[in-house]
Amino acid sequence: MSTVILLREDLRLADNSLYDLAVRRGDPVLPLFIWDDAAWGDWAPGGASRWWLHHSLAAHGRSLAKLGSRLLIRRGPTLEQLLDLRPSRVLMSRRFEPAARSFDDRLAKGLKAAGIEVIVLANRSFFEPSDLLNGQGQPYKVFTPFSRLAMNLLPSLPPPLSAPHFLKAPVVWPESLNLEALELLPKRDWADGFARLHQPGEEAAMARLERFCDDSLASYQERRDLPSIDAVSQLSAPLHFGEISPRQILARAQAESPALAAPFIRQLLWREFAFHLLWHFPATPHQEWRPDWVGFPWRPADAGLLRAWRQGRTGFPLVDAGMRELRQTGLMHNRVRMIAASLLVKNGLQNWRLGASWFWDNLVDADLANNTLGWQWVAGCGADAAPYFRIFNPVLQSQRFDAEGVYIRRWLPELRSLPNKLIHAPWQQPLLCAAAGVQLGRDYPYPLLDLAETRAAALAARGE
Repeated sequence: MSTVILLREDLRLADNSLYDLAVRRGDPVLPLFIWDDAAWGDWAPGGASRWWLHHSLAAHGRSLAKLGSRLLIRRGPTLEQLLDLRPSRVLMSRRFEPAARSFDDRLAKGLKAAGIEVIVLANRSFFEPSDLLNGQGQPYKVFTPFSRLAMNLLPSLPPPLSAPHFLKAPVVWPESLNLEALELLPKRDWADGFARLHQPGEEAAMARLERFCDDSLASYQERRDLPSIDAVSQLSAPLHFGEISPRQILARAQAESPALAAPFIRQLLWREFAFHLLWHFPATPHQEWRPDWVGFPWRPADAGLLRAWRQGRTGFPLVDAGMRELRQTGLMHNRVRMIAASLLVKNGLQNWRLGASWFWDNLVDADLANNTLGWQWVAGCGADAAPYFRIFNPVLQSQRFDAEGVYIRRWLPELRSLPNKLIHAPWQQPLLCAAAGVQLGRDYPYPLLDLAETRAAALAARGE
């Protein structure tokens, strides 16, 4: 008799209902991760996410070793690998992504047919997406009433579960691959610098939460939109991989101050709303959520614009700084994400799917629900989306949220010599830029788009 814990986006010991139940059952516990190419449909983890996953698995393996256990690694069809282990039961977390849901349903049927008990537990969010419905029993389509209900229900949540102190081991451990056999680390050198910036794993996630609550929670509401300072939690990747749970974050933040925690918790509820939408509207990763947007006249993919946008060479400093940050760190400040996305889909009239795909491959925190919600929100075609006429002006946004140009200079070293009055829109004063040591067209490009003309074209395409 043994219990397999099938690990996916739940790589933690504390507040993990899988480990809690396994310990209470009393059988030998086999923590297992399987890399199965068929498990994600069209949305297998991108390159940056695979880097994080590799190191998160390594960290979880070290945590298990301290309990006298170990992490089993397998590769291949999930059902086949599980049947090879012959467990009495399999515990796994509920997943919300359409392909993952379908995959897990088929997996459960196959296991039950073999006489293996399957238990699926809630483990990734505050609430099950199917639980929060409006007064008519329908899914919410607007964030504000959804968040109001969720906020009212948060006090009824149980406290986070403690980590187990011991996991019963089998008499003989089954065969396991080395982590390197999964080939998760990108072969491209762009990820080499990630290790200097990120420390995946449960222990690091909890340390980051402590620092955020101690240093930044009190000023979060006033400073969260400023990309030049460390004012946000940077817990999106740990949350995605389950190195930390929403309940752990809630408990720690509210212990600091419920009033101060409220704006931050509200942002966590956007994550819940994204899960809610993906669960109830599973076509959204590929299709506009609003029916009247199907058939919108996106322009054909512009190879030159897409290349410049991806490389951070559009000529708009705040956008380019964000795209360089993404490429070098696997992250981008949320305010800058919206501005960079707006330039591509509104001013460039490029299909939002092109941007979503690039973010998916380059973000260490790439999450299908959040990525889809964010891109459709900016494009104007999603649930609770920004009005279509809300087109972020990268110059005004830069002047407002990076007034001193600190963020721009950090990621665009070629503009460091420019004074603040020039750095947000250098093309407006090319001679003064040259006098400051920046030759436009050589050191830094002129803008690829005219903001006024492309804004007008975007509004006309939508009939605004």
